[in-house]
Amino acid sequence: MSGTITKVSGPLVVAEGLADANVSDVVRVGSSRLIGEILNMTGDRASIQVYEETSGLGPGATVVTTGMPMSVELGPGMLDNIYDGIQRPLPEMRALTGDSITRGTEVASLNRDKKWDYVPVANVGDRLKAGDVLGTVQETSAILHKIMVPPGISGVVKSVAGEGSYVVTDTIAVIEDDRGREHELSMMQRWPVRIARPYEKKYVPSRPMNSGQRIIDTLFPIAKGGTAAVPGPFGSGKTVVQHQLAKWSDVDIVIYIGCGERGNEMTDVLMEFPELKDPRNGEPLMKRTVLIANTSDMPVAAREASIYTGITIAEYFRDMGYDVAVLADSTSRWAEALREMSGRLEEMPGEEGYPAYLASRLAQFYERAGVVECLGSDERRGSVTAIGAVSPPGGDISEPVSQATMRIVKVFWALDSSLAYARHFPAINWLTSYSLYVDTLAPWYTEQFGETYMSNRVRAMHILQEESELQEIVRLVGQDALSPADRLTMETAKMIREDFLQQNAFVDEDAYSSYLKQFRLLRLVLQYDVLCREALQKGADMNALFAVDCREKIGRAKMADPNAFETAYDEIEEQMKTEIDQVIAGVDEE
Repeated sequence: MSGTITKVSGPLVVAEGLADANVSDVVRVGSSRLIGEILNMTGDRASIQVYEETSGLGPGATVVTTGMPMSVELGPGMLDNIYDGIQRPLPEMRALTGDSITRGTEVASLNRDKKWDYVPVANVGDRLKAGDVLGTVQETSAILHKIMVPPGISGVVKSVAGEGSYVVTDTIAVIEDDRGREHELSMMQRWPVRIARPYEKKYVPSRPMNSGQRIIDTLFPIAKGGTAAVPGPFGSGKTVVQHQLAKWSDVDIVIYIGCGERGNEMTDVLMEFPELKDPRNGEPLMKRTVLIANTSDMPVAAREASIYTGITIAEYFRDMGYDVAVLADSTSRWAEALREMSGRLEEMPGEEGYPAYLASRLAQFYERAGVVECLGSDERRGSVTAIGAVSPPGGDISEPVSQATMRIVKVFWALDSSLAYARHFPAINWLTSYSLYVDTLAPWYTEQFGETYMSNRVRAMHILQEESELQEIVRLVGQDALSPADRLTMETAKMIREDFLQQNAFVDEDAYSSYLKQFRLLRLVLQYDVLCREALQKGADMNALFAVDCREKIGRAKMADPNAFETAYDEIEEQMKTEIDQVIAGVDEE
């Protein structure tokens, strides 16, 4: 079915003669067959957002509807690949058109020529339902790809392809449903990006996602299947934090969405990711990563679609029983695309020109995260963890995108440019950040490390809060006016900040910290605080306590060998007790 263009306004095209088309249908626009999606319908008049540059397009050009909603192709070949916002493979498009991608280029999202080694699991006569595994493909060295029965299909297996090499479009099984209809299944399935994939049951997230970053894991943890926002001004390290999460998080698969970011920054990501080594197995990190690149100079409409493309791919891997992290950088640029399209549609603007439905659209994205029991006969649990960077203009988090995000997500890592300029990384401000998962994760921490883990966290947060209050006094009357106990609080807070929270991503020993190392390191700092307070009560000299030799060793403790740190920390604890006892003994002798 085809219609005729009557108006072109940037990426927005209005066409008539599409009475039988539906909202969300994908259309092909003009002689170049540009990809577009219908946003709204009024009679036979359709408003279409075009995902490619519309220059040269004018009234009278033809619009042809495909009758299908905006969908992604799901199957082997997605990992270790780079897509644009509507899942077109950029390496293949470059090979086809050169460095400058030609408009209207049609390239299949999954390679139709590459053969995959398929191993069947299902047998003829088996009764299968949606989500059951038909067979497996070792897609990369890190990930076993499970070929599943698509949602909405169930029945008896009539035929199964034997073990061998197949392309994604080959029929690998035929299922006859209860109505006697036969469904030919291949290794590939399609799914509309704006509709969440189904699951059996959703659970409350109860296990932490280990990021290896001490300020995140100890003070502001995120659960697997949780949601988090990383807001911060330009240059505060949002992208660096997301890189660290992508590299070190204990998830199976990472989906990185570069949504409207600067081209040079996205280039850094595309250059660095293939070189990063997976700490689990030493393989390239790309073997379990999907990159979606939609830079700020690419068509704005595709930017709006990119986060839906990413979260749909994540849900597909979740359905296999994997833990997936979706990193969207940044949702502010996505919201700007939403604002531009809303303005061209002449909708009533909301706060700061954003559409009134901004908050609900953000919620639709973040609510697709979670821990679920997957479809299928065998019990599989998978999770999608959604982490979105927010880039508020001028670092002002009172703007609509930041505020709407804060109402939805449960973890807020507030980046501070003053910390970044002071070379304190990760530049997460411990006074303005929060995590609402602390209480639900507390039983896990207690089971692993005992009651001390959570009490140490509370104590560290309390000391940092006290330091903030004492700094006001120091600014007014100077540090000498503080009591020895308050001076010790300031010293301990400094140790927590510099010796515990600050991390160096370029030093292997410090780039990643296991939970046990974090627990022991914080205990070391707090034990110093406890012993010094007891010594001060016995009349010990404050300056002598600050000058003990172990103080320097505590400062270097975070650089300890990850495989031998426990012995080193035990030695520091013994030395600390001995040296502080000697300071106390000196008081007794006097």
